[in-house]
Amino acid sequence: MKTEFRRPDGYVYLSVERNREHNWVHAQWSGRQTLETIMAGGMTYVEMLQQEPCPKLLNDHRELVGRFTEANDWIAQVWTPLIIGAGLRYFAQVLAPGIYGQLSMQELHQRIGDQFEIKLFEDLDLAKRWLDEQPNNL
Repeated sequence: MKTEFRRPDGYVYLSVERNREHNWVHAQWSGRQTLETIMAGGMTYVEMLQQEPCPKLLNDHRELVGRFTEANDWIAQVWTPLIIGAGLRYFAQVLAPGIYGQLSMQELHQRIGDQFEIKLFEDLDLAKRWLDEQPNNL
């Protein structure tokens, strides 16, 4: 089942879906993000993994616009320990096409990359292939 998050104007800024066949959560971000939208989406991942553990996250930023560095402190200090505690082990990040989103993710990768296996991709199919190669055990 796909869960969609909408801004007050109706724009879908995040779609999250559990893929049981591949044993990952697929999150697709769209448009500009704020600390509030990132926190809402990030906590959804945590809740999904707490309800039904899953070691893999496919985080897709291909439609993301702009930077999100203002959320990196929250992601590093709050979200990362929670998501690891919920069972995340492998994080495939598909980068945004714009330089600001890429720089935001690279800065975050430097901060949390030693917490679990995180790999950056420019291609969705390569990210999926990498996740499929990772073990499914928690």
